[in-house]
Amino acid sequence: MRFHWFLPTTGDGYAVRNSTIRLDVDGVTAPSRPADLGYLAQVAQAAESAGFTAALTPTGVGCPDPWITCAALTQHTERLKFLVAFRPGFVLPTLLTQQARAFQEVSRGRLLVNVVAGGDPVEQRAYGDFLDHDQRYARTDEFLTVLRRTFDGKPVDFSGEHYRIEGWQAADPLAPAPEIYFGGASAAAERVAAAHSDVYLMWGEPPAMIAQRIERVRALAAQAGRTLRFGIRLHVIARDTAAEAWRDAERLLEGMSPERIEAMQRYYARMDSVGQARMAALHGGSARSLEVHPNLWAGVGLVREGAGTALVGDYAEVAERIEEYRALGVEEFILSGWPHLEEAYRVGEYVLPRLAAPAPAPQPAP
Repeated sequence: MRFHWFLPTTGDGYAVRNSTIRLDVDGVTAPSRPADLGYLAQVAQAAESAGFTAALTPTGVGCPDPWITCAALTQHTERLKFLVAFRPGFVLPTLLTQQARAFQEVSRGRLLVNVVAGGDPVEQRAYGDFLDHDQRYARTDEFLTVLRRTFDGKPVDFSGEHYRIEGWQAADPLAPAPEIYFGGASAAAERVAAAHSDVYLMWGEPPAMIAQRIERVRALAAQAGRTLRFGIRLHVIARDTAAEAWRDAERLLEGMSPERIEAMQRYYARMDSVGQARMAALHGGSARSLEVHPNLWAGVGLVREGAGTALVGDYAEVAERIEEYRALGVEEFILSGWPHLEEAYRVGEYVLPRLAAPAPAPQPAP
């Protein structure tokens, strides 16, 4: 297993915040901890110290540019990798290869990339992108086809519906080539992931739902002659006792006004993301019955887009749930909690060691 953390580039604190948007549906006027470079460097250093492999950065209209932000943070860390999110269609694959080469140089090889096709048509149009859901994934398929070739240092001539490239010159293979992380719950997304990704990412659905998706995408990858790893995005509320953890979950819920919840449901309704619809269905827009599986709490999704579930419990319970996902085939876990600075240390000190410790060696019979 590999464990990663999250960089709260839109602000941090003791309340659940949106990760990519700054709209009136947020309902929080300002974070208690603005996400300036100094604070994000503290979070990145905490994640590195706590034993996480990489840190995910979001991309969206309310976020600072993740490439520039993460490039700056490489100068404040030594080992931590950065899972940089980007949207195909907003940059050419040939240019992104140049960005990746520069990033690998300044970071000494610490780049991972997270491909985000997009899920909010209103936001996409605000950027100037008017493709519909399936067209975005068709474009992503072409983008990643070209990107893989340029990462490999191959010359490229390509003519597709969305990209046309003539005479891209060969170069040395990008070493190390960034691993490609990709998420999406629609049939179109699963086909693209199976064909191109190294790691297929899922939001934190109950294990039975995750098992079905792993089986389906694994079969698609096999048809393409490929294998890939599976990852999951979860928040964590882990404490010394389960009662304390659930009290903190309730405290977060108390900070979610009915008006904010209602506004976020309207926001979700305008999106064409299948994954977001699946997240919203777990809570149904209501604060009732939010534990959708033992220790899996859907309350986050009432007011936060994207990953909307949290593992809640004492340290042993949270570790058991992670092991449950691992048994299904999940190998990569992108975790987070509020505030991200303190929770990076907490999860690193009290949860990860329960997962990393080897089983005791059998002792000979007396």
